[in-house]
Amino acid sequence: TTNDSMRKIIHIDMDAFFASIEQKDHPEYRGKPLIVGGSPQGRGVVAACSYEARRFGIHSAMPSAQAVRLCPQAIFARPRMARYQEISAAVMAIFADYTDLLEPLSVDEAFLDVTENRRGQPSATLLAKEICQRIVAELGLSASAGVSYNKFLAKVASAINKPGGITTVTPAQAEDFLAGLPVRKFYGVGQVTEQKMLRMGIATGADLRQWSRDALVLHFGKGGIFLYDMVRGIDPRPVEPHRVRKSIGTETTFAEDILSLAEVTTILDSLADKLAASLEAKACGGHTLTLKVRYHDFTTITRSQTVRQPILCRDDIRALLPILLGNSQAGSRKVRLLGLAVSKLCSPPYQLRLPFALISAG
Repeated sequence: TTNDSMRKIIHIDMDAFFASIEQKDHPEYRGKPLIVGGSPQGRGVVAACSYEARRFGIHSAMPSAQAVRLCPQAIFARPRMARYQEISAAVMAIFADYTDLLEPLSVDEAFLDVTENRRGQPSATLLAKEICQRIVAELGLSASAGVSYNKFLAKVASAINKPGGITTVTPAQAEDFLAGLPVRKFYGVGQVTEQKMLRMGIATGADLRQWSRDALVLHFGKGGIFLYDMVRGIDPRPVEPHRVRKSIGTETTFAEDILSLAEVTTILDSLADKLAASLEAKACGGHTLTLKVRYHDFTTITRSQTVRQPILCRDDIRALLPILLGNSQAGSRKVRLLGLAVSKLCSPPYQLRLPFALISAG
C-alpha cells in the first residue's frame, strides 16, 4: 500500500444539485429563489433549494411553510427523482473516465482516488479542475471539489469554496487547516456532539488537539479515537468502489395524521408494492423486513421480523405486515409517517422461478 500522505483523493460535490437541474431545464427559474420540495400548503418539506433561496436562510429539511414565510416570492417545484438519477448517472460516468476507485456517497457526491489515474496526471488539483469543467461543459451544471491525501480532508475542503470552487489541502497545510476548523465540520459530529464539545470548551480543531486520546474516548466512546486521529489529519479509510447496499426501503409522510387502522393497512399495501418493485429492479431479496412508524408527536419506532426464506415479492412482504403492525400502536395513536425496508440482502436463485419452457427454448 502507498504511504498514506502520498494518496491523492478528490471529493466532488454537485452544487445545489436538484435545484440546479430544475433551473437548467426551466430557464424561467434561473436567478430566482427556487425550492424543490413539497407544497407549503400541505406538510411539505424543502428537499433542495437554489443559492438564491439560501440567501433568505432557507435550507433542506425545513418545512415548506416556514420557507415561504422567509421568502414569499419563492418558486416551488416538485422533485423529479428519475431526472436527477439520470443526470447523476452522467456525472458518475465522467468520474469513471478518470479512475476505477470511485465511491459514490449519494446521487450528487463521490470520492475519487486518483493516486493512479487514466490520464497519468500527477496533479490531483488539475484533474479536479478538468472534471469540474467537463461537468459544466457537458451537463451545464456546477460542482465543487476538495483535494487532499485522505477522505476526511477532501470532503471538508469541497465545502470551503462553494459553489464552483476547488480547494486543495496538502500534507504541509493540513495542521493549520484543521486547527481553524469549527468542530461541527469534523466527520461524524452532529448537533448533539457539537453542543457537548462546546460545553467542554472545544470549539475548533486547535481546541480539540489539546485533548488526549484517553480523555476523548472517555467522553465520546469509540468516536473519540476517530476525533483524535482526524484532528491530526489521520484518516486511513480507503475509497471503496463497491459499497454494498445494506437495505432497500420506501416511506411516505402524510398531509394529515392518520388514526384509522384500515387506512394504515391500505398505505402499507401500496408501500409493499413499491418495495417489491425495487427488489425486482435490483434483482435481490432480503431476510429482514422493518416497519417504521412515526407518530403525530414525532416519536419514531421500528419493528423488524427476520425470516429464513428470502423476502422476494409483494406477497412475502404483506405476509409479515400483521405481525409488525401488531407490535406498534398504529390504530390507537395518530400516525404521520410509514415506511418499509428490507435488509440482510441476498441475490435469490431466480432461474428456479422461470417456466421450464423458457429455459429449454434457450
